[in-house]
Amino acid sequence: MTAFTALLLTMAAPATYIPPFDPGQLKANVAGPPGELLVLGTPHLSGLPESFDAKNLEPLLERLAGWKPAIITIEGLSGTDCELLIRYKPIYAGAADYCWDPAAAQKIVGLDMVAATIEADTLLGAWPANPTPVNRRRLAALFLAGGEPASALVQWLRLPAGERRAGDSLDETLVAELEKLRTRRNENFLIGAALAARLGLERVYAIDDHSSDGVTASLDKDPGYSAAMQRIWETPRLKDRIATEKALEAKLDGEGVMELYRFYNRPETMRLAFDTDFGAALADTSPQQYGRRYTGWWETRNLRMVANIRAAMAVRPGARTLTIVGASHKGYFEAYLNLMHDVRLVDAATLLK
Repeated sequence: MTAFTALLLTMAAPATYIPPFDPGQLKANVAGPPGELLVLGTPHLSGLPESFDAKNLEPLLERLAGWKPAIITIEGLSGTDCELLIRYKPIYAGAADYCWDPAAAQKIVGLDMVAATIEADTLLGAWPANPTPVNRRRLAALFLAGGEPASALVQWLRLPAGERRAGDSLDETLVAELEKLRTRRNENFLIGAALAARLGLERVYAIDDHSSDGVTASLDKDPGYSAAMQRIWETPRLKDRIATEKALEAKLDGEGVMELYRFYNRPETMRLAFDTDFGAALADTSPQQYGRRYTGWWETRNLRMVANIRAAMAVRPGARTLTIVGASHKGYFEAYLNLMHDVRLVDAATLLK
């Protein structure tokens, strides 16, 4: 073999480079208690059978309340993120469908998204130790106008039942919306907001991100992309995974709910989500590289969501944080967040035993 041939072979198959700097290993010199983080993988409650009764979430809520998180994040879009998506709608077509419509609240409050968000932040910055019902109703209205319905629900639930009425920027229309949210089959409300109110917190943090949808925006009208993804997902292992999930969903009494959450928070389930979805997409051999672009979108979305979680934690160093997110995100969240110097992961599976 000539030296030139050897050089070409070396260039064709470069050695794997492992960076010597690993932030996940540099956690020892944090001043004070580290920030503990528990990632709760959840099914989307809207997809559960109609027979599902939200009262059966109580054993789960008790476990989570006993852990006493001081920060709760949810898989929802913040008002500020929605403002961006709406302004750039041609780029993020469809992404705004995930946004709360604040128009009715903005009309009665008299503030747009930005102004309502600023006033809500200002109020919370000077929040009294014993807020009055007037304070809470006003803040709930501001959260609605700022596109933060789950945080508005936290304030609504913290009101005594007799004070859940119109007044202080809440009209009858907004009261009706809050009452709908109180029973809406969505983990952001039935778990996130309900738990925050139970623990005496003032809000939840919406950390979802759909600006990453720009990665696949050009593919949305490409029939080849849809066909390729259907082909990737048409596997026996995915069918078995779906069958397992459906079997667990068939019995959702209190213990059944716990079994469902134990399943979604097992390491094996995290790996199964990769093998039957994003990992399978990486192996797609289509000339357009549809699968790799899909997985690139997914990684980008998770990185931006994790950045939002880290920002919420950074404001209160050492505070316990609970992140409630669709189960397919869980493995990525834990891997990325474990790289943070001031984050210590807590095993959800241990809490759910």
